[in-house]
Amino acid sequence: MDAHPETPPVVITDTVRNAIRIVALDQRARACGVRLNQTLSDARALVPDLDCHSADDEANRALLLKIAGWCERYTPLVALGSDPEEGHDHGLFMDITGCAHLLGGEAALIADLEARLRAQGFHVRLCLADTPGAAWAMARYGQERIIAEGAHAGAILPLSLSGLRLPPAMVASLGRVGLKTIGCIAGLPRAPLAARFGARLMQRLDQALGREEEAISPIMPVAELSTERRFAEPVTHQDEISRVIAALAAGIIEPLERRGLGLRRCRLKLFRVDGHVDELDVQTARPLRDAKMIGRLFDERIAGLHDDLDAGFGFDLIRLDVVHADPFDAAQTEMMAHHAAGQGHDALVDRLGARLGLDRVQRFVLADTHIPERSFGRQPVAHLGAPGSGARRSGLGNTALALASDPEADGGIITRPLILFDRPELMQTIAEVPDGPPLRFRWRGVSYEIVRSEGPERIACEWWRDGRGARTRDYFRVEDRQGYRFWMFRHGLYGRETSDPAWYMHGLFA
Repeated sequence: MDAHPETPPVVITDTVRNAIRIVALDQRARACGVRLNQTLSDARALVPDLDCHSADDEANRALLLKIAGWCERYTPLVALGSDPEEGHDHGLFMDITGCAHLLGGEAALIADLEARLRAQGFHVRLCLADTPGAAWAMARYGQERIIAEGAHAGAILPLSLSGLRLPPAMVASLGRVGLKTIGCIAGLPRAPLAARFGARLMQRLDQALGREEEAISPIMPVAELSTERRFAEPVTHQDEISRVIAALAAGIIEPLERRGLGLRRCRLKLFRVDGHVDELDVQTARPLRDAKMIGRLFDERIAGLHDDLDAGFGFDLIRLDVVHADPFDAAQTEMMAHHAAGQGHDALVDRLGARLGLDRVQRFVLADTHIPERSFGRQPVAHLGAPGSGARRSGLGNTALALASDPEADGGIITRPLILFDRPELMQTIAEVPDGPPLRFRWRGVSYEIVRSEGPERIACEWWRDGRGARTRDYFRVEDRQGYRFWMFRHGLYGRETSDPAWYMHGLFA
C-alpha cells in the first residue's frame, strides 16, 4: 500500500445563478471529468473526494498584485488583465517593448518567466503578441506561445468568441445565432452586429485585431529614472547589498545632472529568487544628487527595519527607481568646508527620516488663528507644501512649547508664555468686580495672591469654527508674591455672554 496516496483533485466553488458551481479546478479534477460551471453536486457524483475551497476574491486579487510586483523584474509596465464586470478570470498584461533584449530575446524572456512561475508552484499560460487582446485570447483559448509579428489577426480567428473578453451573456447570445468563433464575426457587416449586440463587441474585435489602440494602465507608476543589476549568483550578505546600492546610486547621478534634477524620493526593489520582492523607500528633505549620501540613507533605512532584511536564498535582481525628482539648484559652497552651506541640517533630517520615517521628523509651524492653543502645529520637515500649510494640532500631552512669542511686542516685554498648556485648566478666582482682574486664585490645590496684573487682552472667538455660541476670552498676565508669573483668561463677557464667567490657567512665563 502506498504510504503517500495521491492528494484528491482540487476545485474552487462559488455561488452562480443560485447554485454552488465550479469556478476553477486543477488538472486532476479536469481529468476526472469535472468541468467549469458544473454544479458541486454533479461534480461530487463523479469524484466524491473532491477537495473544495470557496472562492475568495480579495485573496485572489492580493496574490495577483504580488505576482504583478514580481513581474516588474521584466518590465515596469505590468497591468491587471481581469475585468470583474465582464466576468473574466484573473490575469496580467505586460508590455515588454524594448525589454526583451535584456534577457536574450522574446523566446528567452517567455521561457524564463514561465520557468520561474512554475518553480513557485503556479500553473501559467502565456502568449506574446502584437496586441493585448490577441495575447489574452491565445493564452486562454489557443496553443501558440509567441505569435509572429503581424500574424496575430489570422492566428486568433479560429478561437472562441470568449477570447474577445466579452460578457458571458453576449457570448451566449452570439452562439445561439451560430457565431462561435472570432472568425465568424470578423468579416460580417459591422453595423448590424453593433446594432444588435452593442458597440462593445466591435471595439473588442478591433482591439484584438490591432485596428484600435489599447493602452494598458500599469499598476505602479513608471519611475522617472531606473537602474538595476542582475546576478548570476544571488547576493545574500548585507555588505554585498550595500555595495550594489552604492553602485546603483552612482549610476543615476549623471542622468539626474543632465536633466537638472535632484531626487526627492527613490525606491529600492530587491527581487528574491523564490519570488518575494522587498521594497524600501527613502525620501529626502531637499533635492539630492550625492551617491554616497543615497547609499547611507538606504543603510539607515535597512538598519531601521523592525525585522532584519530577509535575503532567503538570495537576491538575483536589485533595482533602484527614482520615484520623484525636483529641480536641483546648486548651493553656495563654504570656503573652509567640504560641503555646501546648510547641508548639515538637511543631511541630519534625511538620515533621521530614513531610519524613523520622514513623516516622524517634524517641525513646529504657525497657524493663521488668534486662539493660542491653535496658533501652532506640527508638520513634517520634508513637507512639499508651503510652510505652515497642513499643520496639525500638537499632541505633546500636558504642555507644549509655544512658538508664538513675540519679544518685541509691548516694548520688548514677552506677551506670550514660554510654556503653554495644551488645554486650559479650570481654576477658582476672587475679583473685586466681575469684569476686573483677579485678586486671588486657587489652581491645582494651591492658593496664590496676586500683586501685579496686566490686561485684559481680548481675543474674540472663532464663531465660524466653534459656533455662534462661542465666548470671548479676556487674557491677563499676573504675578504672585513669590514672583511667579501666570497667563490666565476669563471665558465670556460678563453681562453680555454669561452672568458667571469661568477662569482658566493657560500658561506660565517662568
